[in-house]
Amino acid sequence: MTIKLSPSILSADFANLERDIKIAVDAGAEYVHVDVMDGHFVPNITIGAPVVKALRKATDAVLDVHLMISDPDKYLDDFIKAGSDIITVHYESNGDTLEQLKKIRAAGVKAACVIKPGTPADVLVPLLPYCDMVLIMTVEPGFGGQGFIPECMDKIKFVRKAIQDGGYNCELEIDGGAKLTNTANIVAAGADVIVAGSAVFGGDIAANVKGFHEVFADGVSKANWNK
Repeated sequence: MTIKLSPSILSADFANLERDIKIAVDAGAEYVHVDVMDGHFVPNITIGAPVVKALRKATDAVLDVHLMISDPDKYLDDFIKAGSDIITVHYESNGDTLEQLKKIRAAGVKAACVIKPGTPADVLVPLLPYCDMVLIMTVEPGFGGQGFIPECMDKIKFVRKAIQDGGYNCELEIDGGAKLTNTANIVAAGADVIVAGSAVFGGDIAANVKGFHEVFADGVSKANWNK
Protein backbone atom coordinates (compact mmCIF):
# COMPACT_ATOMS: atom_id res chain seq x y z
CA MET A 1 0.00 0.00 0.00
CA THR A 2 1.33 3.42 -0.96
CA ILE A 3 0.54 6.53 1.04
CA LYS A 4 0.88 9.60 -1.16
CA LEU A 5 2.02 13.12 -0.38
CA SER A 6 0.32 16.07 -2.08
CA PRO A 7 2.29 19.22 -1.20
CA SER A 8 0.11 22.32 -1.28
CA ILE A 9 1.59 25.07 -3.40
CA LEU A 10 -0.34 27.60 -1.32
CA SER A 11 2.72 27.52 0.94
CA ALA A 12 5.32 27.52 -1.84
CA ASP A 13 7.22 30.52 -3.20
CA PHE A 14 4.80 31.85 -5.83
CA ALA A 15 7.66 33.57 -7.65
CA ASN A 16 9.39 30.19 -7.99
CA LEU A 17 6.57 27.65 -8.25
CA GLU A 18 8.23 25.52 -10.91
CA ARG A 19 11.43 25.31 -8.86
CA ASP A 20 9.69 24.40 -5.60
CA ILE A 21 7.44 21.83 -7.27
CA LYS A 22 10.42 20.20 -8.98
CA ILE A 23 12.28 19.90 -5.68
CA ALA A 24 9.25 18.30 -4.00
CA VAL A 25 8.51 15.90 -6.87
CA ASP A 26 12.15 14.91 -7.30
CA ALA A 27 12.23 14.11 -3.57
CA GLY A 28 9.27 11.75 -3.97
CA ALA A 29 6.04 13.76 -3.72
CA GLU A 30 3.38 11.89 -5.71
CA TYR A 31 0.87 14.71 -6.24
CA VAL A 32 0.91 18.51 -6.36
CA HIS A 33 -2.03 20.11 -4.53
CA VAL A 34 -3.34 23.26 -6.19
CA ASP A 35 -5.66 25.39 -4.03
CA VAL A 36 -8.06 27.47 -6.13
CA MET A 37 -9.89 30.12 -4.07
CA ASP A 38 -12.34 32.72 -5.35
CA GLY A 39 -12.68 35.12 -2.40
CA HIS A 40 -16.38 34.17 -2.08
CA PHE A 41 -16.57 30.52 -1.04
CA VAL A 42 -13.55 31.17 1.16
CA PRO A 43 -12.17 34.58 2.21
CA ASN A 44 -8.85 34.24 0.42
CA ILE A 45 -8.04 34.59 -3.31
CA THR A 46 -5.32 32.49 -4.92
CA ILE A 47 -5.05 31.33 -8.53
CA GLY A 48 -7.15 30.31 -11.52
CA ALA A 49 -7.04 28.02 -14.54
CA PRO A 50 -4.23 29.95 -16.33
CA VAL A 51 -1.81 29.06 -13.54
CA VAL A 52 -2.88 25.41 -13.68
CA LYS A 53 -2.23 25.48 -17.44
CA ALA A 54 1.24 26.92 -16.82
CA LEU A 55 1.97 24.29 -14.17
CA ARG A 56 0.89 21.57 -16.59
CA LYS A 57 3.60 22.72 -18.98
CA ALA A 58 6.15 22.85 -16.17
CA THR A 59 5.65 19.42 -14.58
CA ASP A 60 4.49 15.89 -15.32
CA ALA A 61 3.39 15.46 -11.69
CA VAL A 62 -0.23 14.71 -10.86
CA LEU A 63 -2.05 18.05 -10.50
CA ASP A 64 -4.49 17.64 -7.62
CA VAL A 65 -6.76 20.67 -8.10
CA HIS A 66 -9.00 21.67 -5.17
CA LEU A 67 -11.76 24.08 -6.18
CA MET A 68 -12.71 26.24 -3.20
CA ILE A 69 -15.13 28.26 -5.29
CA SER A 70 -18.83 29.10 -5.08
CA ASP A 71 -19.85 28.10 -8.63
CA PRO A 72 -17.77 25.22 -9.95
CA ASP A 73 -20.17 24.68 -12.86
CA LYS A 74 -18.92 27.93 -14.41
CA TYR A 75 -15.29 26.88 -14.34
CA LEU A 76 -15.06 23.09 -14.62
CA ASP A 77 -14.39 23.22 -18.36
CA ASP A 78 -11.55 25.69 -17.81
CA PHE A 79 -9.81 23.49 -15.25
CA ILE A 80 -10.35 20.36 -17.33
CA LYS A 81 -8.81 22.03 -20.39
CA ALA A 82 -5.96 23.44 -18.29
CA GLY A 83 -4.66 19.91 -17.66
CA SER A 84 -5.87 19.00 -14.17
CA ASP A 85 -5.40 15.32 -13.29
CA ILE A 86 -7.79 15.40 -10.33
CA ILE A 87 -10.52 17.98 -9.76
CA THR A 88 -12.09 18.22 -6.33
CA VAL A 89 -15.43 20.00 -5.83
CA HIS A 90 -16.93 21.04 -2.51
CA TYR A 91 -20.15 19.40 -1.37
CA GLU A 92 -21.08 22.81 0.09
CA SER A 93 -20.63 24.79 -3.14
CA ASN A 94 -23.44 25.68 -5.56
CA GLY A 95 -24.81 23.23 -8.09
CA ASP A 96 -25.42 19.49 -8.20
CA THR A 97 -22.34 17.78 -6.78
CA LEU A 98 -23.17 14.42 -8.35
CA GLU A 99 -23.54 15.93 -11.82
CA GLN A 100 -20.26 17.80 -11.35
CA LEU A 101 -18.47 14.57 -10.47
CA LYS A 102 -19.96 12.83 -13.50
CA LYS A 103 -18.87 15.67 -15.79
CA ILE A 104 -15.31 15.57 -14.49
CA ARG A 105 -15.07 11.81 -15.00
CA ALA A 106 -16.64 12.01 -18.46
CA ALA A 107 -13.80 14.34 -19.44
CA GLY A 108 -11.23 11.72 -18.48
CA VAL A 109 -10.20 13.51 -15.29
CA LYS A 110 -10.33 11.94 -11.84
CA ALA A 111 -13.24 13.27 -9.77
CA ALA A 112 -13.21 14.04 -6.07
CA CYS A 113 -15.57 15.52 -3.50
CA VAL A 114 -14.54 17.45 -0.40
CA ILE A 115 -16.32 18.42 2.81
CA LYS A 116 -15.56 21.18 5.29
CA PRO A 117 -14.97 20.34 8.98
CA GLY A 118 -18.55 21.24 9.91
CA THR A 119 -20.19 19.00 7.29
CA PRO A 120 -21.22 15.49 8.40
CA ALA A 121 -19.14 12.76 6.80
CA ASP A 122 -22.16 10.64 5.89
CA VAL A 123 -23.04 13.00 3.02
CA LEU A 124 -20.09 11.48 1.14
CA VAL A 125 -21.39 7.90 1.25
CA PRO A 126 -23.86 8.10 -1.68
CA LEU A 127 -21.22 9.90 -3.76
CA LEU A 128 -18.47 7.31 -3.29
CA PRO A 129 -19.36 5.31 -6.44
CA TYR A 130 -18.71 8.47 -8.47
CA CYS A 131 -15.47 9.52 -6.75
CA ASP A 132 -11.89 8.55 -7.44
CA MET A 133 -10.96 10.38 -4.26
CA VAL A 134 -12.69 12.06 -1.34
CA LEU A 135 -11.13 14.85 0.67
CA ILE A 136 -11.78 15.68 4.30
CA MET A 137 -10.82 19.20 5.31
CA THR A 138 -9.15 19.02 8.71
CA VAL A 139 -8.94 22.81 9.03
CA GLU A 140 -11.34 25.53 7.93
CA PRO A 141 -10.52 26.11 4.25
CA GLY A 142 -9.07 29.38 3.06
CA PHE A 143 -5.67 29.83 4.65
CA GLY A 144 -2.59 27.70 5.22
CA GLY A 145 -0.74 27.09 8.47
CA GLN A 146 -3.73 26.18 10.66
CA GLY A 147 -3.77 23.42 13.27
CA PHE A 148 -5.34 20.00 12.63
CA ILE A 149 -8.86 19.72 14.10
CA PRO A 150 -8.73 16.57 16.30
CA GLU A 151 -12.46 15.85 15.93
CA CYS A 152 -11.88 15.16 12.24
CA MET A 153 -10.11 11.90 13.11
CA ASP A 154 -13.47 10.17 13.58
CA LYS A 155 -14.55 11.38 10.12
CA ILE A 156 -11.46 9.83 8.57
CA LYS A 157 -12.22 6.49 10.23
CA PHE A 158 -15.89 6.66 9.19
CA VAL A 159 -15.14 7.41 5.54
CA ARG A 160 -12.38 4.78 5.36
CA LYS A 161 -14.85 2.16 6.61
CA ALA A 162 -17.48 3.32 4.10
CA ILE A 163 -14.97 3.01 1.24
CA GLN A 164 -13.98 -0.48 2.33
CA ASP A 165 -17.54 -1.65 3.03
CA GLY A 166 -18.57 -0.56 -0.47
CA GLY A 167 -15.49 -1.98 -2.15
CA TYR A 168 -14.78 1.35 -3.84
CA ASN A 169 -11.50 2.19 -5.55
CA CYS A 170 -11.38 5.59 -3.92
CA GLU A 171 -8.51 7.40 -2.24
CA LEU A 172 -9.04 9.26 1.03
CA GLU A 173 -7.21 12.56 1.24
CA ILE A 174 -6.93 14.94 4.19
CA ASP A 175 -6.04 18.61 3.96
CA GLY A 176 -5.05 20.79 6.87
CA GLY A 177 -2.62 20.75 9.75
CA ALA A 178 -0.63 17.67 8.73
CA LYS A 179 2.84 17.67 10.25
CA LEU A 180 5.58 15.12 10.78
CA THR A 181 4.42 14.79 14.38
CA ASN A 182 0.77 13.84 13.70
CA THR A 183 0.70 12.28 10.24
CA ALA A 184 1.36 8.70 11.37
CA ASN A 185 -1.86 8.79 13.40
CA ILE A 186 -3.76 10.35 10.48
CA VAL A 187 -2.61 7.53 8.20
CA ALA A 188 -3.45 4.94 10.85
CA ALA A 189 -6.99 6.36 10.97
CA GLY A 190 -7.46 5.74 7.25
CA ALA A 191 -6.01 8.54 5.11
CA ASP A 192 -3.89 7.50 2.13
CA VAL A 193 -3.23 10.92 0.58
CA ILE A 194 -1.81 13.66 2.79
CA VAL A 195 -1.87 17.33 1.81
CA ALA A 196 0.84 19.36 3.52
CA GLY A 197 1.79 22.94 2.80
CA SER A 198 3.97 24.77 5.28
CA ALA A 199 5.28 21.44 6.62
CA VAL A 200 6.75 20.75 3.17
CA PHE A 201 7.61 24.15 1.71
CA GLY A 202 8.76 25.71 4.97
CA GLY A 203 12.48 24.97 5.19
CA ASP A 204 14.29 22.17 3.35
CA ILE A 205 11.67 20.95 0.87
CA ALA A 206 13.41 17.71 -0.10
CA ALA A 207 14.16 16.76 3.49
CA ASN A 208 10.57 17.49 4.51
CA VAL A 209 9.17 15.29 1.73
CA LYS A 210 11.43 12.43 2.75
CA GLY A 211 10.44 12.95 6.37
CA PHE A 212 6.77 12.55 5.49
CA HIS A 213 7.42 9.29 3.68
CA GLU A 214 9.21 7.99 6.75
CA VAL A 215 6.24 8.74 9.01
CA PHE A 216 3.88 7.24 6.39
CA ALA A 217 5.58 3.90 6.99
CA ASP A 218 5.01 4.30 10.73
CA GLY A 219 1.34 5.06 10.13
CA VAL A 220 0.87 2.04 7.90
CA SER A 221 2.37 -0.20 10.59
CA LYS A 222 -0.20 1.13 13.09
CA ALA A 223 -3.19 0.86 10.75
CA ASN A 224 -5.87 -1.82 10.88
CA TRP A 225 -7.75 -0.71 7.77
CA ASN A 226 -5.06 -1.94 5.37
CA LYS A 227 -4.99 -5.52 6.66
